[in-house]
Amino acid sequence: MTERLYYHDPFLCEFDGEITEVVPSAEINGRHGVFLDRSAFYPTSGGQVHDTGWMTAKQGASSTRLRVSEVVETEDGRVVHYIEADKPPERGTLIRGSIDPERRRDHMQQHSGQHVLSAAFVRLFNMPTVSFHMGDDYCSIDLDAPNLSAEQVREAEELANLVVQENRAVEIKFVTQDEAQNLGLRKPPRADKEQLRLIDIHEFDLSACGGTHVQQTGQIGCILLRKIEKVRQGWRVEFVCGQRAVSTARHDFTILSEAAGLFSAHIWDVPDQVRKSLEEIRTTRKSVEHLLEEIAGLQAARLLAEATVQDGRKTIVQVFTDRDLAFVRLLAQKLTRLETNVVALLVAKSEQASLVFAQSKGMPFDMGLLIKQVLAKLGGRGGGSKDLAQGGAPVAEGLESVLSEAALSLSS
Repeated sequence: MTERLYYHDPFLCEFDGEITEVVPSAEINGRHGVFLDRSAFYPTSGGQVHDTGWMTAKQGASSTRLRVSEVVETEDGRVVHYIEADKPPERGTLIRGSIDPERRRDHMQQHSGQHVLSAAFVRLFNMPTVSFHMGDDYCSIDLDAPNLSAEQVREAEELANLVVQENRAVEIKFVTQDEAQNLGLRKPPRADKEQLRLIDIHEFDLSACGGTHVQQTGQIGCILLRKIEKVRQGWRVEFVCGQRAVSTARHDFTILSEAAGLFSAHIWDVPDQVRKSLEEIRTTRKSVEHLLEEIAGLQAARLLAEATVQDGRKTIVQVFTDRDLAFVRLLAQKLTRLETNVVALLVAKSEQASLVFAQSKGMPFDMGLLIKQVLAKLGGRGGGSKDLAQGGAPVAEGLESVLSEAALSLSS
């Protein structure tokens, strides 16, 4: 069993060890893996992601530096280190492990910040954390709560940062299951371990945890809550801590400043400017829709005036290269409502062809069936009702002739 050095010293980033077992790459998805007698590399577990770094294998007078790309805890509680190498070192090889210190520091800040934040939600609102996730960009906790307001989020963030500023001690303790029963842990510990590792944030939180943590809450830096959303088991709160919080705040400020510049406004005025712009867009859209309806009405009247009656109906066949599907659909509706004996076969043609077939109510044809027959010849798909149908097809040679054939078929 690997001795987990981070259990006692989370700040340890250099250590010596020995390879006790080599796992053939064929057994672990084509990757080489090694087990060590002792390791400071943290494996993915408890919501916290793994460490990365290097492993220098000492073989006689020479040494080989190997990248440790992932560390995983196996089902039987051992720690396997996945390494990037054409050939792994042999069993018994002495190694020098070097952990990526920036990644370790970031994980310590996020995980310790999570403990403080989860405790804050319990203390203020009795909302327990049921799960924790640490991602590359943000972290999240899921709270067992029916409701969560923006004001409650603000209060929890304020209390959590107050604890950070107070620079409270964070201690590691080891106790038995029996000893833990009367210590007031924030959540029940796992029952399958005889000895528990506790993280004690002085007079604020006490939890069983195997992760890496800071020694003083001030080392968390700060805690920034980003987003809340309703999930199946309660509410999810996204947050970032430490340098992540600084980087995120800087990114947010840069984006807001750029948006404010576009509006020639202060960043605090950006929401009002956006609301104003959206209202102007809605007003403009309504005006455009009104104008398009007028244009469609005028064009429909002109096309009907120019059309001749054959077999008791007016058949309008038209291909537009400067209109979209929405317009030709509107035009088809206008055409078939202005008079009672109209069949309209319309196409909006650009990179692809959008077809709309329509007839006045009471006409005897089936536009849904007709458009399917036409689109089958053009390599497209579509359908609809007896009086109105639409579909699309790649623009192909022969579109006009296929429409002409469709118009002629109505006379047969």
